Amino acid sequence: DAPRFAFTVPSINCESPAKRYHWRVLPQGMKNSPVICQWYVASLLSPLRTALGDAVIIHHYIDNILVCASDHSLLAHALDLTTNALVAAGFELQQDKIQRMPPWKYLGLEITKQTIVPQKLAIRTKVRTLADVHQLCGSLNWVRPWLGIPTKDLAPLFNLLKGGEGLSSPRVLTPEAEVALEKVQKTILARQAHRYHPGLPFKFIILGKLPHLHGIIHQWDQVLKDQGLGDPLLIIEWVFLSHHRSKRMTRPQELVAELILKARSRIRELAGCDFSCIHIPIKLETFEELLQTNEYLQFALDSYTGRVAVDRPAHKLFN
Repeated sequence: DAPRFAFTVPSINCESPAKRYHWRVLPQGMKNSPVICQWYVASLLSPLRTALGDAVIIHHYIDNILVCASDHSLLAHALDLTTNALVAAGFELQQDKIQRMPPWKYLGLEITKQTIVPQKLAIRTKVRTLADVHQLCGSLNWVRPWLGIPTKDLAPLFNLLKGGEGLSSPRVLTPEAEVALEKVQKTILARQAHRYHPGLPFKFIILGKLPHLHGIIHQWDQVLKDQGLGDPLLIIEWVFLSHHRSKRMTRPQELVAELILKARSRIRELAGCDFSCIHIPIKLETFEELLQTNEYLQFALDSYTGRVAVDRPAHKLFN
């Protein structure tokens, strides 16, 4: 597409034909440069994905590429094919940037053999303007799915976003917001998500107290528990409701339905499947009645073939 983004340099007083140039690299500041880069790298990786099949996963965003496979020999083969394809297309790869051993760093995440955590997150505690609050809340919203920071803990920070002023309008952290930041920093140090187990089904459980319900997409490794080898709970992602709720009266079953819809949509994006079990905080007889009369739950569970449970697995996080 380089010729389409050519530019022309006219001669002085039209003394000679204008000279036409086109970019050999994507220019800095050109708004569609990332889109062109993403498209071009995708065109190189697409044949590899087809040739390698489902046994290999190749993720990429702009110039960040993650190659995954079930065994080392297949991974090495896929990595060689990927690097060869990029080099043949004219890309220069720095060997020291190719990460072959854990922890692998990809798009702000640090991936180990068992867990996934955000890379060191610098939380800006100096808030002076509304723009600073937007940046802070944006960073926290990004890490929430992996760290499980509850909405109620972030509410004092989200409340600083209220008001129709410009981004340069002054803001100051309230005492409640400072306490919220302390909780967030402790959570960042203590929690992580897990890499999924390919042989286990995905489950979803709804936790919390009204109106701050939330859920966890997870797997349960009963073998680990039976043999006393570790924690059977594998947290894939946390699911939260929006902090900004409608002004109308919202019933608890509507919140449950919204979480189920959000979680089912997310697991289709992540794994292309549905949950084997959904644990809900409703008594069985109440759930059966609601399922017949409440359209929100009916929509949320439409075409769901898994099991709905009203009990919780025995785990400290679920108590």
